[in-house]
Amino acid sequence: MTENIAGVPIPDSALAREATDLIRETTTELIFHHSRRVYLFGSLQARALGLRPDPELLYVAALFHDTGLVPPYRGDDQRFELDGADQARAFLLDHGFPAGGADTVWTAIALHTTPEVPYKMAPEIAATTAGVETDVLGLNLANIARSEIDAVTAAHPRPDFKRQILRAFADGFRHRPDTTFGTVNADVLEHFVPGYRHIDFVDVIENSAWPE
Repeated sequence: MTENIAGVPIPDSALAREATDLIRETTTELIFHHSRRVYLFGSLQARALGLRPDPELLYVAALFHDTGLVPPYRGDDQRFELDGADQARAFLLDHGFPAGGADTVWTAIALHTTPEVPYKMAPEIAATTAGVETDVLGLNLANIARSEIDAVTAAHPRPDFKRQILRAFADGFRHRPDTTFGTVNADVLEHFVPGYRHIDFVDVIENSAWPE
């Protein structure tokens, strides 16, 4: 029987079940519950926006979107969003998923911390960002009924979530600070890493190799 939370069916394909088991077993409880909420809130926000994302693609994007914060997915030399995007695309291609769908999931994860742009793209990309913005930032909560919010958080609780997710962000990229250039992630390091100062865009231009 298909699981249903807040009126949102959880994809029950073999691929979706395998993705669920993988993320549950290889990430943290924090990441797993947050990722499932991102799928659920993303689905509910998509309804409010009149979007119809493919549930399986949105589900995989949501599950993998923060895997780049934790081992074994966390890397050293690129933005954490790209770690998760690369892993999700590889997972889908390894399971015979069409390249077009895998690329959509890659883009959804790669852009999930980028404001505005995802909403101009495919429904799965927009809905992934909408789910993240709802769960992490509390944006557009008014689009979702109180009963739906309660159902989602009953299934996937978020106790002490603000503090825990900020710590997960800081732990996820404090060892690769240069990858936060031009992103909201630099704000996290400025709050939690003593002495850290974000790379200044103006400084980069003024100190570039051009002689003028």
